[in-house]
Order: sequence, then C-alpha cells, then structure tokens
Amino acid sequence: MVKITLGDSYATLAELRARVKITDASFTAEDARLTSALAVASRGIEKVCNRQFNDAGSTSAREFEPCHDKWLEVDDFSTTTGLVVKFDSAGDGTFATTLAATTYKAYPLNGIVDGESGWPFWKLKAVNTCWPVYWQLPPIQVTARWGWTAVPAAVKEGCLILAEEVYKLADSPFGVGGYSQFGIVRARDNPMVWARVGPYARDPVLVA
Repeated sequence: MVKITLGDSYATLAELRARVKITDASFTAEDARLTSALAVASRGIEKVCNRQFNDAGSTSAREFEPCHDKWLEVDDFSTTTGLVVKFDSAGDGTFATTLAATTYKAYPLNGIVDGESGWPFWKLKAVNTCWPVYWQLPPIQVTARWGWTAVPAAVKEGCLILAEEVYKLADSPFGVGGYSQFGIVRARDNPMVWARVGPYARDPVLVA
C-alpha cells in the first residue's frame, strides 16, 4: 500500500489515467496535467471539508487555544499513541507542564462516527478539570500524529471525479483560467463530489 502523507493527492496518477481512459503506459504527455488536476482536486476537497485526510507519518507539536473550558478542538490526529498534551502555565510560551493522560479524553470515542470506524480524533475533553481560556498566548501544545490513518474510500472517489472534471477544464473555451479556484468551487457545487466528501466536512457551512 502506498502511504499518503500530508500534502499528497488523494488518488494516484495511475487511477486517474485509468479513469480518463489513457491505457497506453508509454503515453505520458498528459501526466503533468493529470497530476496537477489531482492536486487541485485534493486541495479543493480540503478547503470545503476544513481538514486533511492524509497522514503526517510521525508526531509533531502544534499549539491551540481552547474556546470552551471543557472541550479543546484540535487538528485531526490518527492515534493516541505518542499523544502528549502540555500547558503553558507561566504564559511565556514554554509549555513546561505536561498534563497527565487521565485529565483529558480523546473524541470521537473509539474513532467511530455514525457507525463508521477509522475516523481520527479532533477533540479533547477535560476530565475533572478545565481547559484554560482567555489566555494571552495559546496555552496548550499538543504533540500527535496528525491526519488520518487512511483516506476514506468516498474521499478518494470524490477526488477522482473532481480531478477528471478539472483535467477536462483545460479543453473548454475558457482554458485553464481560475484553475485552482475551480477545484474549490466544484468540490462544493458538484453534487456527485459533495455527496461523497460532504459527510466528512468539519463545521460545514449550510447554504439555503
């Protein structure tokens, strides 16, 4: 299995070549356009879903500001292995206090949403304590393996649908103008794409 890391596209060049029926392996003249279309589609999906679906591959530290005394929303992380939460108790950006694992709980529980497993964690609930709010500097540092364990099948399919559409845009009378923005717009407006990626959106914007 090819590991998808942060910034990678959600489908492969080979998969998109097959979708647009380029079956001759020696014909590579369109590969640059196809690769670009995959990147545009993937970034467009990330923009409308407000999350990345790939895997950082290792842990790293990021800073966060709680907006609620019980819940801390963070970026998606795929496992609690290697999870470390620190508090800047002095307010000087040093994060000198490491919080005990018993003082917070990662959600969604068991990585399950609406009966589907494989979801990442993106909330930490304070247990028998409270998160610090109204701090001058971001008071919490979280070290985790950011991203998803695997790209959901629906997201990959949505990426291929959108990438094919973006690829064919260059043949339209309007050429490739607005190429990157097109990916963002069509990820939301294409019903076939949105039906697949919409359920994975964080804080989706409802349009009347």
